[in-house]
Amino acid sequence: MTADRPTPPSPDNGLAARYRPLLLLAAWYLGLGSLLRVALWLTSGREAQVSITSLLWVLPAGLVSDAVQALYVLFPLALYLWLKAPAKPGRAGAPIASSAATFLYVLGGLFLAACEFFFFEEFNSRFNLVSVNYLMYPTEVAGDIWSEYPVVKILLACAVLAAIATWRLRSHWSKALSTPMTLKKRSYAMALYGAALAIAIAWIPATLVAASQNRVTNELAENGLSTFFRALRTSEIDYHAYYATRPRAENLKRLTSQLAMGGGTFTRLSEGRLDRQFPSRPDGLGKLNVILVSSESFGAEFSHLYGSSRDWTPEFDHFAQKGLWFSHVYATGTRTVRGLEALSTSLPPVPTESILRRPGHEGMATLGSVLRAQGYQTAFLYGGYGYFDNMNAFFQSNGYDVLDRTNLKTKPRFENIWGVSDEDLFDMALSYADQQSAKGGPFFIHIMNTSNHKPFTFRPGLEAIGVKASGGGRESGVRYADFAQGQFLREAEKHPWFKDTLFIVVADHGARVYGRQEIPLRTYEIPLMFYSPAHLSPRRSDGLMSQIDLAPTLMGLLGLPYTAPWFGQDALNTPESGRVLLFNHNDHVALMKDGLLTVLGLHGSRVSKIYDFEKDRYLPAPSGQGHDDLTVAYYQTAYELFKSRNYN
Repeated sequence: MTADRPTPPSPDNGLAARYRPLLLLAAWYLGLGSLLRVALWLTSGREAQVSITSLLWVLPAGLVSDAVQALYVLFPLALYLWLKAPAKPGRAGAPIASSAATFLYVLGGLFLAACEFFFFEEFNSRFNLVSVNYLMYPTEVAGDIWSEYPVVKILLACAVLAAIATWRLRSHWSKALSTPMTLKKRSYAMALYGAALAIAIAWIPATLVAASQNRVTNELAENGLSTFFRALRTSEIDYHAYYATRPRAENLKRLTSQLAMGGGTFTRLSEGRLDRQFPSRPDGLGKLNVILVSSESFGAEFSHLYGSSRDWTPEFDHFAQKGLWFSHVYATGTRTVRGLEALSTSLPPVPTESILRRPGHEGMATLGSVLRAQGYQTAFLYGGYGYFDNMNAFFQSNGYDVLDRTNLKTKPRFENIWGVSDEDLFDMALSYADQQSAKGGPFFIHIMNTSNHKPFTFRPGLEAIGVKASGGGRESGVRYADFAQGQFLREAEKHPWFKDTLFIVVADHGARVYGRQEIPLRTYEIPLMFYSPAHLSPRRSDGLMSQIDLAPTLMGLLGLPYTAPWFGQDALNTPESGRVLLFNHNDHVALMKDGLLTVLGLHGSRVSKIYDFEKDRYLPAPSGQGHDDLTVAYYQTAYELFKSRNYN
């Protein structure tokens, strides 16, 4: 009687055993993605009017998105299972390599899910260009994250769960790597995997699940890793390759017609440029000193003057009513670099990356260069390290003196990873203004503060005005920025140059982007005031105004002659009807005119909507209505002038 021989596994069972760890990890990845979507919907989606019925569409669409990404994520393990020869009989247990890979995959997936949760809470979006940019400045960003979020606790929790998953998968790895299977059979399986991956690369579009009119619904359906790598790939793209275009001559014709509303004489149209020459204005204020404060995240939503019930900016509201107050001003973007770009160059926010971070930004037609031609000394002061977002390099290459936290001579009242206190920054500005005033001639100082930013830590002693030393969140940040700006204006009154100085306070952008639209306009509204009690009587301007209009409005108010290729208009001397607002959000750009918002997206997409400013409501524009051609003219021409270095 012969001994029983073990029955060899069937080909199907052998294949299933061999690839079970891969399938289990894929199933885990899909399950984690679905749980994350539910969590994001509960915390952010409902606020953006993503209904429960939309969630029933989001979850299966998200599974498709995650399945495609899983093909990329698990590809190294698929290669390992293909190339790894079966273990010899009698060898038990899973190799260290497979256990380590499992632990790292699960740990990475869990930690990224936690990061996405907090990122979505802040930006109402999956990983996007902001996350790409932040990774380039790990010191500030890592410090901010470390102080704001329970990183250690999250990592420990993820590590424990990853260790449990690794232990549970050990037996499956052991069976997988001991199952007899020839290289030929493994190659068949790998060929199928490769074919699926090739199909995903070649035929499945990145915007496969972007089928809703609600931006946040599409964000929920997306996969975070996929959106991150798409943002990385398109962070500095050729406009002509991805966005709608028109013949250059047609664009120029439309722009000259639009810009002619603001006056000036075009001097270089034959060269394809938009330079306009403005004569001096006899009613201008003359060569006053100018101090421009672009205030971090200082949105109009916090000001009682702009209708907010929060009333967190009493100092701004007080001084604005004693000067020239602009009641309907909008930022061009959602990041500091976009605000600095608009305020200093009057250039539309070309997609997708700000010009501050692009090569070729040297020697541009900035507000500083125009004022220097009038004899001004110009400077940029920043409360943090100016290498962040390439600020120092941009302003230095455009003729500004640059001072940042490294130039502070005294011990700061307080500081965090983003910079020194606004009070210390303003003290430095007062000292610098004294020095420039002593030299004779007018000066222009552009100040960028930092304190209204996570982790929202401040000095003690300000509790009476609602500023907690820690734990006060955004309210403490806004109240402190407002307090420091008011204190700065009062301290400036004690200096001899005050009476001949025009102060401007404006936000770089709003505090937080939220809303269901690709361009959520309510979050772009910002405060703006001009203050010079010896020269400006109290009044308000109610016309629509963009950040790119600030530079020409200032020059018109001063009444100084100048020539520049600026796209902005003098808001005090241009008809209110027909004005345009320009916006950027992620990889979308838009133009608003006469209540119609036209949005340009990747792959030539164009969408127009009717916007109700009072009710913050969007309606589909009737067919044939919109400003497609004018929108393309603004953004295509701005991109071409910048790339050809003809914006100087």
